[in-house]
Amino acid sequence: MKEIKKISTGAPWEDIVGYSRAIKIGDTIEISGTTAKGINEYDQTVAIIQIAKKALQELDADLSNVIRTRIYCTDISKWEQIGKAHGEFFGNIRPVTTMVEVSKLIAPEIFVEIEFSAVV
Repeated sequence: MKEIKKISTGAPWEDIVGYSRAIKIGDTIEISGTTAKGINEYDQTVAIIQIAKKALQELDADLSNVIRTRIYCTDISKWEQIGKAHGEFFGNIRPVTTMVEVSKLIAPEIFVEIEFSAVV
């Protein structure tokens, strides 16, 4: 059986819902849907990617290992702000990505949630 390593960031929902921020199994890393506070979609996207970057580092990886992102947002008309922030981190890495609008996320002040998949 492959070794499993789990990362927690201490977010209150981790214990309530029962999940890990990130899990590494073999050479595969999956990062849970990640949110952050911020005044707008751009700021939240930057903060989310920074949280993911830290989780990847704890698993001996970095953003260059990301092969997929899944972006959920509550207002698709703000896609340019989200895309700009995403592009600032992933412009040269260019993982496959999906961006979809959802009616709500876990809290009304959360506009963006992103999942990450990586391979080392």
